[in-house]
Order: sequence, then C-alpha cells, then structure tokens
Amino acid sequence: MTIRESWLRARDRLASARIDDSGLEAEVLLRHALGVDRAVFFSVLGAEVTPDRQARADSLVRRRAAGEPLSYILENREFYGLDFMVNPSVLVPRQETELLVEKVLEFSARRTASAGGRGHGNGLTVADIGTGSGAIAVAVAKSLPEATVYATDASREALAVADVNRCRHGVTGRVHLRHGDLLQALPAPVDVLVSNPPYIRTAEVAGLAPEVRREPVLALDGGPDGLGVMRRLFQQASGFVREGGLMAVEIAPGQLEAVTRIARSCFPSGQVSHDLDLAGLPRVVRVAVW
Repeated sequence: MTIRESWLRARDRLASARIDDSGLEAEVLLRHALGVDRAVFFSVLGAEVTPDRQARADSLVRRRAAGEPLSYILENREFYGLDFMVNPSVLVPRQETELLVEKVLEFSARRTASAGGRGHGNGLTVADIGTGSGAIAVAVAKSLPEATVYATDASREALAVADVNRCRHGVTGRVHLRHGDLLQALPAPVDVLVSNPPYIRTAEVAGLAPEVRREPVLALDGGPDGLGVMRRLFQQASGFVREGGLMAVEIAPGQLEAVTRIARSCFPSGQVSHDLDLAGLPRVVRVAVW
C-alpha cells in the first residue's frame, strides 16, 4: 500500500466516525506513524508503507475513530506558540485560554511602565490555579523572565505532566509546582492569580463531544450550576491577591453575569471587567484588586 492509499483509507475511516477535518487528521496521524514532516510526506506519497509502519498507523487511526483526542494520541499540543506534552491526566489546552496569558502580560507591561520600564516582569509573582499541563504557567514564565510562577493542582498526575513541560521549556527554577486544592497550596499572596477552573454544569458533561469526555472530569465538571469551583476560588482569592494586583479567570460565555456578581461580592472595592475571545464571546472575567 502506498502512502497516498494509506492516507485516503485513514481519511475515510475517520470521516465515517464523524471526525471533523478527517483528511487533515488522517495526514497528521500517518505522518506521526511514519516519523516525517509535512514537506517530506507530500514528496513521497507514492512510496510504499512498510508493514510495521502501517500497523502503527492503523492503531492510531482506530484510537482516533474511537473518540480519543488527537492531542492525547500525539502526546502533544501547541499553546501560545509552545509545544506541551499532554496525556489523559490533564485537560487539552485550548486556544481561547491563551487570552488569560495575554491579560497577565498586559498587566505586567502596565506595571513595568509604572516602574519606569525597569525589568521585564518586574519581579511579578503569579499563581496559576488548577495548572493541569502547566500551559498557562509555563507560557507566562517564558514571556516574563523575571516573574516567579506558582502552579497548583489537586492532581499529582497532572503535576507530573506540568513538571515535564516546565523542564522542556527551561523554566524549572521559576515555575514552582504545588499540590493542593485551589489556593491552599500557595505559600503567600501573589500579584496575579489566574485560573481556568472547571465550569461546565454536571448535567451537561455527558452531552459533551466524545473526545472531550475523555478529558479529566475534575477539570470539566463545575457542579450543578457550573460555578461551584468558581465560587470557592473567588472566596479564597480575596486574601491571596495583593493590593494593586490582578485576578483573571476563564468562564463559559453564558456565565458572565453570574461570575461578575461573584467577583464583586468577594472583591467589593475591586474593579471587575471582562474580555471577549476571538469569536466575540465573553471568555475572561478580570478583577483589578484594590
């Protein structure tokens, strides 16, 4: 069987399993099995696939057709221009979550400007609560070389993945992993607290796409109204964000009003605002803490 024939067969199998972008995903899986980049792949479409490579490709395609996330199969996901190792112990980082990183960097830029431009990050301390793969924490640390970042998670398995990723990107000395529930693991107040907490209603979890249901339920299920973890996070945060600091959380678009109320009740003197994602939907709620 040629590479072209193998690709088309994989595409058809994924399409029959209702996988979006079946042609592209089939290509990605086959390139992974062959160990070649895209340029090489398209230059050798007429070459024969060896039996062992074909068996490897067939195995990967079966896993994807059964609903396993592509990122888990590849053990890789790009986030904020960086490659992260991911596995079933962590949520797959998503593009909309990059907005949280951008808000931290904007805050740091304002703080640096107010200090007369001294320091990139200006000694900022940041906490990423529920870090999972460590994507937010590592992206912030790579962008702000003078910042200290704490990354907490209740899952030791998730922290093991975050450890791989902080080592991969050379920020082990500045991204400090802490095990515990929400803010309980933080050693001291911070300048910035950022989080992508679980915010899906329990009743809605079973109706999620098959690949999303493969992700850790603790990272998805926010309780009966989707806001159980969010409430606890804000309640704990009121004593952990320094004056003049920032708290930013990712939300579901329909939760803007409810999360804004929670934020105002926990930070009555803070300035609450929100930011839209690339689709124009409310995605981040921010509190300027005073």
